Amino acid sequence: MSAVWTSTAGVAIPDLVPGELRRAWVRQGRCPGTDIYRSFTEHVDAHPDRQAVLDDAGPVTYAELDHAVSATAAGLLAAGLGRRDVIGIRMVNSRHAVAAELAVAAVGAVSMPFPAGRGRRDALSLLRRAKATGLLVDRGTEGLRALPSLRVTLAPEEFATSAAAARPTPEVASGDPARILVSSGSETEPKMVAYSHDAFLGGRANYVRALHEDDTPMRNLVLVPLSSSFGSCGVPVTVAALGATLIVQRQFDPDATLRTIGEHRPTHVFGVPTMLSRLAGRHPPRRPRGLRALVSSGAPMPPSTERRIRAGFRTPVILVYGSTDGVNCHNARDGRPDPAVARITIADGSGRPLPRGATGEIHALGPMTPLSYVADHELNARYRTPGGWVRTGDHGFLDEQGVLHVTGRARQVVLRGGRSISPAEVELCLSGHPALAEVSCVGIPDPDLGELLCACIVPHADHPEPDLAELTDYLRIHHEFEPVKLPERLIVLPSLPLGPTGKVCRATLVQLAACDWRF
Repeated sequence: MSAVWTSTAGVAIPDLVPGELRRAWVRQGRCPGTDIYRSFTEHVDAHPDRQAVLDDAGPVTYAELDHAVSATAAGLLAAGLGRRDVIGIRMVNSRHAVAAELAVAAVGAVSMPFPAGRGRRDALSLLRRAKATGLLVDRGTEGLRALPSLRVTLAPEEFATSAAAARPTPEVASGDPARILVSSGSETEPKMVAYSHDAFLGGRANYVRALHEDDTPMRNLVLVPLSSSFGSCGVPVTVAALGATLIVQRQFDPDATLRTIGEHRPTHVFGVPTMLSRLAGRHPPRRPRGLRALVSSGAPMPPSTERRIRAGFRTPVILVYGSTDGVNCHNARDGRPDPAVARITIADGSGRPLPRGATGEIHALGPMTPLSYVADHELNARYRTPGGWVRTGDHGFLDEQGVLHVTGRARQVVLRGGRSISPAEVELCLSGHPALAEVSCVGIPDPDLGELLCACIVPHADHPEPDLAELTDYLRIHHEFEPVKLPERLIVLPSLPLGPTGKVCRATLVQLAACDWRF
């Protein structure tokens, strides 16, 4: 029988990982057995003058952040929010968003950050399904329509005070939910995945820690929203777990980001492939001082794009395979899964492990494994095994050296006349065309075949704009594509639209492609 945590509004969150495994990870030191707020205050006491956050308004020390967190926590408690509440956070990247998330942990509640760019429909759906009892927003933000469980909407900026507030003492266990990660919405509704304090301070922190080669403090520039799944390497990991410096910008702008890299010398830059590609396209300084690596996740990166970014920065590019659902592996250590983060196995359709070299579904289990999906028994049944393993739905294999190779994302397909086409495969091959700066492929409705594949491209400024025939010839001749996989529509754009998490917004591309394509 799994342990079950229940919110004040009645949302039950079971832990689908056997308890003996969780306890073993703590004994082995792979999870610390403490909570996010206590871990944060330990860093405050150890180095109060170190920069905790650097945002558009300047630096904030750990002592200053501690003051802001205590003041925000006092405001939450005064509003009747606290232990076992689920509190939504819809804020842009700033010191206030950092203080808000830590304050939620300080009062023993569970945070559910989601990007400010999400539409009203998604926001209301998330708050309703999680039965959130409070919502934290930026000052001046238009409020959301009242929900039965939502008691109060607050702006953490208004809690700023010169009077020192006492540190709260949260009544939480390290295995309790700490934060609900929200997916980017590749399914019908964004998924909500609950992670414990130990999963952040242990497994997810172990993944970020492994990116660094020594014990010097990291300075992590996180380009994606802190409220995204990839952005969770910011507050609970960079600040609370590692006691390092978190650098953020209110919104992504390539020129401003390059200035930030030059002025504030991050050791690591975290971004999705499109962001890093656009930085490389602005002729960055070769090997910026202090920069150890560029860290890419959130979407596959074509080899040609990786080579261009690496050549532009003269800096290593670390590719991360991961998802909101609870899997992570990166090539900082040769692409081998790290058991301190998550073990990975390859399984057949019945869940039986496959030998090295055999392709099957990727399963993951380890210290970073989430508790469960929130308010969705169907997803728990579909994507979790009885032993707690996460079934990713993605396909891949482990080679003889134990390196993970991801061969396909099972949930992103275009169904054309009964045939499944992988947009990722077409994108990967098209990205090598010399005339293309960016490319993304999407399916558009077709009354006869169900869907057609549309290539959405951004041409290089110094190359003639290619037409559809040139691109399909390239795929046939250079990559031996069969006719069914060739794009049948083409749309040329000045840039690819980005969603609230910084990834290419496929929904927008589908809308554009459906009404504006050329042969």
